[in-house]
Amino acid sequence: MGKFIKAGRVVVMLQGRYAGKKAIVVKTYDDGSKARPFGHCMVAGIDRAPLKVTRKMSKKKITKRTKVKPFVKYVNYNHMMPTRYQVPAEMSPGSICTDQQMDTPDGRKEARKFAKSLFQEKFQNP
Repeated sequence: MGKFIKAGRVVVMLQGRYAGKKAIVVKTYDDGSKARPFGHCMVAGIDRAPLKVTRKMSKKKITKRTKVKPFVKYVNYNHMMPTRYQVPAEMSPGSICTDQQMDTPDGRKEARKFAKSLFQEKFQNP
């Protein structure tokens, strides 16, 4: 059987703080790395999804409710469940964050900010 966890695959987190949350695989490390000697991948996901809005709500309330809170992290393959869904190629999941960004706290913050803008834009214009 071939490898089916590739960049762009939608997964559901099973363990930890983000259990039950959906994420997108950004990059895979099937053979592990020096720091993490096990099969894992980098994921970008949605910690807090947008809420329902109605016509009666004020503009301020609508902007507050349509915000997306993202997360970016490394995850062991055992702690996630792949789904049958994949994001379209034009969304380019590989460009969400890099290994160099994940090394520093500022880089992770920058990656989260980019993921937020990407998810927010996709929510506004599906």
